[in-house]
Amino acid sequence: MSCVASVLVAGASGYAGALAARLVMGHPRLELAAVTSRSDAGKPLRALYPHHRVDMVLEELDVDGRHGEVDVAIVAYPHGAAAPAVAALRARGVKVIDLSADFRLRSVETYEDWYVEHTAPALLSGAVYGLPERYRDQLREAELVANPGCFPTAAVLALAPLAPYLTDVVIDAKTGVSGAGRAATDATHFVTVDGNVKAYKVAGHRHTPEIEQELEAAGGPAGLAVSFTPHLLPLDQGELLSCYVRMADGAPSARELLASAYAGEPFVELVAGPPGVRDVRETNHCALHVAEDPRTGRTLVFAALDNLWKGTSSQAVQNVNLMLGLPEGEGVGA
Repeated sequence: MSCVASVLVAGASGYAGALAARLVMGHPRLELAAVTSRSDAGKPLRALYPHHRVDMVLEELDVDGRHGEVDVAIVAYPHGAAAPAVAALRARGVKVIDLSADFRLRSVETYEDWYVEHTAPALLSGAVYGLPERYRDQLREAELVANPGCFPTAAVLALAPLAPYLTDVVIDAKTGVSGAGRAATDATHFVTVDGNVKAYKVAGHRHTPEIEQELEAAGGPAGLAVSFTPHLLPLDQGELLSCYVRMADGAPSARELLASAYAGEPFVELVAGPPGVRDVRETNHCALHVAEDPRTGRTLVFAALDNLWKGTSSQAVQNVNLMLGLPEGEGVGA
């Protein structure tokens, strides 16, 4: 097959960027044009991640040079640092998939309440939220895609079909340490994590407004407050959400709503029992399971995905495919 587009991965020295580089390199119709890093320029990417087998040297980002001449850029920078790079690439006409939170929230005020001052607010209105199962048609026309967070990907896939009927939402989330990024801290150090489970960022995790935004966009009640608590597990990667919700009287069956919403979706599957993170490891799949608890009147929805794959990098490549008119599942792995 002939190459369709050249792709830059900016921030390829992080977990998400490195995996994105691997997936682009293995894609039958994309060319990995360059990999860049703000901290590891000059090092071979393979020296940092031998298992990805990407034999390219990390460079400093040069948007005014050849990096600004690519067709597509995947930007894997932290929030705040991503927006200036995205703006510079868009000014050169490069299509961008941003893996940070900088363009996910449609309200600049909400973004600045939860993150930092936004340095490219003019781009917010043109950004498309990069969840293909919700925004596929818009993604086909997009120039800037805000790749969802890993927790919101799982939460929105689990709950968006139920959104018009939701009256209360509690989400108990569990994730591996790679979700915290490559820079180790005391909280993610092996000695702290091994044999331990701990809640973190209680009553204030930054993915909460993103989940609330997308549930309202799916028809949920305005002002629905989501209780979201993440927990860190002694795993390298993988994510499981247990969602405990109440639905309005007379609401349709949650199982039927999910089955209807995802009929024919290639990367969302309803499974017979509660899924585990191993079930979806290193795939672009999200596994969902629904259970009813008649004693409490709650509906339970479980969602498992790989936070580095469907939660980040393989979903980014899925979005690249949509933006370029390629088969959606090409090059995203199993």
